[in-house]
Order: sequence, then C-alpha cells, then structure tokens
Amino acid sequence: MPLARLAALHGVATSYSPAPGRTVEASPRAVRAALAALGVDAGDAERTAAALAAREAELRTRLLPPTLVWWPDRPPRELLGLPTGTRVRIAPDPDGHPVPVAPVGDGGWTAGPGVVPVLPEGFPHGVHALTAAAPDGRAVRTHLVVAPERAPAPAGRSHGLLVQLHSLLSRRSWGMGDLGDLADLADWAGTELGAGFVQLNPLHAAVPGDPGDPSPYRPSSRRFPDPVHLRIEDVPEHARLPAAARAEFDALTARAAELRHGVLDGTALIDRDAVRALKRQALDLLAAVPPDPGRRVAYREFTAREGAALDDYATWCALAERHGPDWRTWPGGLTDPRSPETDRARAELAARIDHHRWLVWLTVGQLEDAGRAARAAGMPIGLVHDLAVGVHPHGADTWAGQDLYAADTSIGAPPDDFAPQGQDWGLPPWRPDRLAATGYAPYRALLRALFRHAGALRIDHVMGLFRLWWVPAGGPAAEGAYVHYDAEAMLAVLVLEADRAGAAVIGEDLGTVADGVREALRARGVLGTSVLWFERGGTGEPLPPDAWRPDCLATAATHDLPPTAARLAGTDVDLRDSLGLLGEPPDEARAEAARATGAWLDLFARCGLLAPGSADDEVERIGAVHRFLVRTPARLVGVWLPDAVGDRRPQNVPGTRDEYPNWRLPVAGADGRPLALEDLVAAPRVRALVEALRWPVAPDG
Repeated sequence: MPLARLAALHGVATSYSPAPGRTVEASPRAVRAALAALGVDAGDAERTAAALAAREAELRTRLLPPTLVWWPDRPPRELLGLPTGTRVRIAPDPDGHPVPVAPVGDGGWTAGPGVVPVLPEGFPHGVHALTAAAPDGRAVRTHLVVAPERAPAPAGRSHGLLVQLHSLLSRRSWGMGDLGDLADLADWAGTELGAGFVQLNPLHAAVPGDPGDPSPYRPSSRRFPDPVHLRIEDVPEHARLPAAARAEFDALTARAAELRHGVLDGTALIDRDAVRALKRQALDLLAAVPPDPGRRVAYREFTAREGAALDDYATWCALAERHGPDWRTWPGGLTDPRSPETDRARAELAARIDHHRWLVWLTVGQLEDAGRAARAAGMPIGLVHDLAVGVHPHGADTWAGQDLYAADTSIGAPPDDFAPQGQDWGLPPWRPDRLAATGYAPYRALLRALFRHAGALRIDHVMGLFRLWWVPAGGPAAEGAYVHYDAEAMLAVLVLEADRAGAAVIGEDLGTVADGVREALRARGVLGTSVLWFERGGTGEPLPPDAWRPDCLATAATHDLPPTAARLAGTDVDLRDSLGLLGEPPDEARAEAARATGAWLDLFARCGLLAPGSADDEVERIGAVHRFLVRTPARLVGVWLPDAVGDRRPQNVPGTRDEYPNWRLPVAGADGRPLALEDLVAAPRVRALVEALRWPVAPDG
C-alpha cells in the first residue's frame, strides 16, 4: 500500500499495540496528518505516489543521513556501506572540543571492501562534522555524534525525597515554595535524613496569563527557569534598596505574607498568578538598584554564554508583556523572530529585554546555590531536575524555533485502560527530521542547560525519545498515530551531555512501553522508574522484592498518583468517583482496590516488614511500604514528600482541569492542614519514615 510505505519511510507508524497480542490500525486520516506535519503531501492517491517516489529517490541517492552515531568500538553502519573510493574526513567538534588526532594520518580514510574505520585512542566525545565525497561526484556533510557507552551511574544506593517545589512553603516564601525553601529542604534532608537526592518538578519558565496554566509540564521554555521561583530577599540588590523604594517593597512583602498565610491556614490555594504579579513588582524595584562591578561582570559573562537563545527568550517575554502571551496573535511581523518588525521591537524594548535576561541570571544563580546546599549537606547526587516532555504551543520556545515544531499537531497517548478516549496533552512535538538536520543542536543545548544545575535529570515520558503519539489538531486523541524518532541519536546525545556533566539520568517509563525500549535505556545507563503498586508478576500478583529491576528509582507515589495514605485507605477511589473518572461501578472499584492493597499488605507481612496487629496503623503501613522499597535492589528509593506526613491529596489528577485544584495544593498533614516547611521537618511521622529507610538494604545493584 503506497500510504503505508510512504509512512514507514518517514517514521510514521500505521498501527500500534496497546497490549500483547493486540494490534490497532491507525486511521488513514491520522497518518496523512502526521505526514503533512512533516511536510509531506499525501492528500490523495496521486500525491501519495509522487511523495513516495520522491522519498525513495532521496534515500537511494543520498550518501549518508544528516546525523550519525559512533558508539565506542562500533562505527556507524552507514559508513560501512559507502561506495568504494568514497573519501571520508572528520572536522573539529563545533562544540568547542577540538579533535586532537584524525582517524588516520591524513585526516580521513577511503571506503572500500573490508575497510572498517576505527577512531584512535583518545578521540574525544562530541558532535563532530563528517564529510564524505564519492567518486561519482556526490558529497555530503553530516553530524557525527561520538558518545560514551553509558550515562554515569549514581554512586552506590541512596534514598531521597520527591517534591513539587511550589507545594512546599516556608514562613519566608511568598505564597508558594521557592528556591530558598529548596536550599533549606536539601540541607535538612541531607544532614538530618541522610538523603542522597531531592527530585523536583520541572522549574521551566511558564507562560504568563490571567489565569496562567499552573501545570509545570506545559512550559513556555524548557531551557530557562522561571523567576517565579526566586527567593526575592536573597537577591543581593535587596540589601541596597534605597529608602524611597524600601517602603514600596515592604508593602509588597506584606501582601505576600497574606498570600502565604491564606495557603498555610487552609483558606486559599496556591495562586501562582498572584505570586508572579507581586514578585514582578518587587523585581522591578530591585532592578533599579545599580549592581556592584563584580555582579555586572558576572552578568555579562552569563549573557555571552547563553547567547542568542537567551536573547530570543527575553524578547518573547518583553513582547508577551506588551501583546499578550500567545505569539500567534501578535501584530505585524512579530510572529517571526527574524523579521524586520521584530528587529525594531528588539531595539524599542531593549531595556525590558535586558530585564528578562537579568531575571534568568538571578534564577540560575539561586538554582546553583540550592545545588551547592545539597552537596554541602553530603548528598552524593543532590538535586534531580525534571525535563518536561514538551512545551506550550504559545510559548517562547515555539516562537523562537517555529521550524522545529510540527504544525497543527500535539502529542498525547493512545487509548488505554486509564484513559479509554486517549490523551491530548496540547504540546506540539519536535519534528524528527529537523532535529536530525541540526545534529540535534536544540536538544543538546536544552540538556546542557539542565545538566548544568543537576546531579541527575529525570526525563518525563522517556519513551518520547523513541516515539510520540501525534494527534491532529481538532481531532479526537484516539485518532492519532505514532511518529518515530532516531532513538539511537537521541540516546547518544543524552548520554554525551550526561557524561560531560557527570550526572545520572532517570527515565519515567511508566504506562505503555514498546518492546525493547527499557532494554535500550538500560544498555545506555538510563535508570527506569518503578512504582510499587504497578510492579506485578505475570498473573497480577505483587512482585517480591528480589524480582525488581535494580536499575531504577523505586517509589510508592508520584505527582500524578494518589499518595500512599490515600491508596491504603481507599480514598483515592472515592476521589475519582466524585470526579466522574471511574470506568466501572464504584463498589466494584472499591472492592478491587481493597483486594490489590490487601495483597501488598500480605506480602509485606510475609517479608517480615509489617508487625502483627498493625494492619490499622497507617504510619506503620506506610513505613512497611518504604521498608519494602529498600528491600528491593533498586539503586534509588524515592519518598514522595506528602507520604512522609500522611497527606492524602494528589498534586494532580490526570483527566481533570477545573474539577480539581491541580498543582495548587500545599503539602498537608494527615488531618488535611497545610504544613509549613518549618513544621514539616519537625513532624514525628517524618522521623518514623526515615527509620523505615534505615532498614538493611539489598546488595548494591
């Protein structure tokens, strides 16, 4: 079938398998829409045939693809198939890591029967430029990713905390958790709890709005952090505010205290928009304070390092202030970041653009301070940052890199038991062909920026390195199609940047995972994510601890799942019932949940982790859950911070928007009362859970 053949040649799948032994055909409409988003016209049979002929001719005549991967001792297979007599050369790494030696003395080699290229000892990792010239006149310049075998592994085994930063307020924060709170949490967790890491939600820059999107997984930019996380009083210019501005600043702090008190006394939700507005006013005051010479130099060095990407991001921020956050509605040529109109706007808004650069610099500085606090507290890993799977369609990244994103398309998930209608996340996907053509430069820059502040990086929906479910604009989520990425190249770049940073990588590989994906990730040193309640054997029984995979972060809850106390009590079913999310009668759902929980409690008891007569002791049962996790060979054990205090409310309920206060809840105790950071660190339940983590651990996996 021409459409299926054309789709295969562009990486578009025409079917998928939601479960073993079951195959679902993608609709022709979804396949054609995915091809259209890749710039391929398959609107009817005639155009499909023409596009197929063109693609086959392109692949038949090209010497090499736009990006190649050279793993240690394994040259790219494409180099072995070059025509005899083809001259191949490798130029210096454009990332600034010069090539000290060439593969052979004259800087290249000639392809031929039996010729197997070998990189010399000491050849540097990096993304190099490779050129090939065939005897028939064909020539190509391509990107060569020379990557280490694996990403760095965490040093030994350790436990740590998982937290949504916004939910963790201290009595100093301005209505939501901030980077000062993060530094304090890391110091306490490392010194008092012996924690090895703190894993965070994405701190990416958000799209401002009224109201704004509270989800940290729909950012404006994944490369730059959001200044809403700043601890305002820790900005050095605060200490030098003139008296005239001090009174205005004090009025802002008083209003911030009202926001904080409302959240901590349980009468208000976290209001990012209000926090953002107050901090914006405060930062405008601080920006008027002349920096000292040393800070001025440091700022200039930062902006020089970040270059055009920071300029574009700051320009988008300034234009969004004037014209609104959806760049697609901006007037004139402002929708094009390279237009003459945008150039004029850059000049007109120069001061405001510089202000937004400065905000990024401040935020990066406090991120670095929090990382130093984690390391000073003895954490072997430190901060684990989170990379969201995509970006908001209206945000800075899509404005600055429009050619990188598929038009009229968003990513999501096909129908499954959790979401029978499929999921549409409203995030435009990167075009795999455009990424490859750049040598994955945007992806490399993104990873490098995140690894700069991380002891490890969590990759949300890590399966997206292999394929993503593309949903045509205006269509139902179920009518999508999988589009494949060059997983080898995506993994090579990930491993390369992780190795340069000396940081580990954790992949969120929950849900439907294609065959071979977990094996490929494990081979490259990428840890998986194992949630206790989902770890079951072939007949559905709870998986005993010695059967768990070692290369993972093991936990009992995540931001998208019920806290452990809710699951043990069955209140998670009640919540889903109240929200209309149950796919079965409530009584049946409660009975099934009770049966599943009971099976786990029975296993805990058989393992000697749950004392007789403690079946109704919530603290003891939550302790048993975590004692079990420590008994597995998992390299990392994560404690969802709300679990440590008995909070029963999930941070996010997938499938809801306004029906539930997603991303707006502070951490609360078992009684539902919000807890400030100062109260949380003194809570007896936290100490009890820490003792559970001190149980003897399995041998290092």
